[in-house]
Amino acid sequence: MSRALPLVIAWALAGCSFTPDYQRPEAPVPAAWPAGKVGAGDTAKGAAIVTDWRTFFPDTRLQGLIAAALEHNRDLRIAVGRVDEARALAGIARADRFPTLDLAAQRAASLTPADLSGTGRQLNSQRYDVNLAVASFELDFWGRVKSLDDAGRANFLASDYARQAFRLSLIADVANAYLSLLELGERVELARATTRSREETRALVARRRDVGLAGDLDYLQADGAYQSARAETASLARSHAAAENALRLLVGTSPPLADGGKLARQGLIADIAVGLPAEVLLVRPDILAAEQKLIAANANIGAARAAFLPKIVLTAALGTASRGLAGLFDAGSGAWSFTPALRLPLFDAGRSADNVDLAKARKNIAVAEYEKAIQQAFREIADLLAARSQLTEQLQAQEANVTAQNQRLVIVEARYKAGVASHLELLDAQREHFSAQQSALAVRRQLLATTAGFFKALGGGVADEATPAS
Repeated sequence: MSRALPLVIAWALAGCSFTPDYQRPEAPVPAAWPAGKVGAGDTAKGAAIVTDWRTFFPDTRLQGLIAAALEHNRDLRIAVGRVDEARALAGIARADRFPTLDLAAQRAASLTPADLSGTGRQLNSQRYDVNLAVASFELDFWGRVKSLDDAGRANFLASDYARQAFRLSLIADVANAYLSLLELGERVELARATTRSREETRALVARRRDVGLAGDLDYLQADGAYQSARAETASLARSHAAAENALRLLVGTSPPLADGGKLARQGLIADIAVGLPAEVLLVRPDILAAEQKLIAANANIGAARAAFLPKIVLTAALGTASRGLAGLFDAGSGAWSFTPALRLPLFDAGRSADNVDLAKARKNIAVAEYEKAIQQAFREIADLLAARSQLTEQLQAQEANVTAQNQRLVIVEARYKAGVASHLELLDAQREHFSAQQSALAVRRQLLATTAGFFKALGGGVADEATPAS
């Protein structure tokens, strides 16, 4: 029997699990992107080109902001702390699979009165013990502890994937905030230039009024246009300051934000190709996190099922014992104890059955959350594909409109100075020209923001990170 005991213990440690076999659910999305959403730069057969963020965002100022955000952003620090927390919990769950060995030393003393000693004399006794002890170690015959260990590791991986997803979101948010800052900076410059131009126009109208070539109504219209431009400049300057503050909050520090950047310059953001949904969606960290939560829920079913079965718990100690401290390590002072316990649940008012139902319900929820995450990701990428195609066409039309409005303004200004065009016609041309320029800037920023959004949507840079083992 003593020879067979190690084999029994080894088999028990290996365990036989009641956890259902995990199978990844089928992705509840089409096998291809919606027709008309994939542009010329995309390929229907090739996988997405996932690059490091430094390659995807080659602009040096933007790279500095992203690097600072990855170092100083407080929300990212919280996410990293959540990973450390999940890693520690996974380690605690794994530790339950191994015996806990303690070194214990104790002295026990007692005094028994004469009328209770049984000998009629007062009894004074004491005992010294030194032991190596294993306390309440469960032989995992049914895989309950292993299932809890698997669930703990899956939860840890889900937490780490969630951190990676937040990291991608942070990079994309910094890029979008930077683009908004550039857009507002250019719009402020444009508004200031427009204000100066309308101030000059007002002065011209004033001189024409002095010589009788214009009336008070023309001057009031020119003055109103000038004041409107001043108000627009102040409003844009306020928005620009708010954009700076938003960017500093994301970065987590106060980086220098010098003006002068242009949305139209080359090398601001790299482009990216998009592959098939099955190749793209399953590398996103948010989907990987949802799958790990599903794996954890599946493992918890095995742990709940094992609660119906007998539990064998071992308590053992090996050491020395003696009446006196001096004789603790003398010959013949060896002592040991071995206390196996078998616990078989008989009646718990349905608690174990309800725990199984609870675990199954949580798995069903995890399945639905996983499928929902895939559907949301599919929609996000499909929206970005459609937006990239449509915004490219919109920007081309808007830039052509800017060119046309600029030519119109030049002609109307010349006609007004020659006394052929009215001031109302000049004012309308100025307004249309200013509106076209502002709209072109907004569309260009939206197109760049859409391109930046692909970095997050395609799980950019995740392949460059190694997921730590628990």
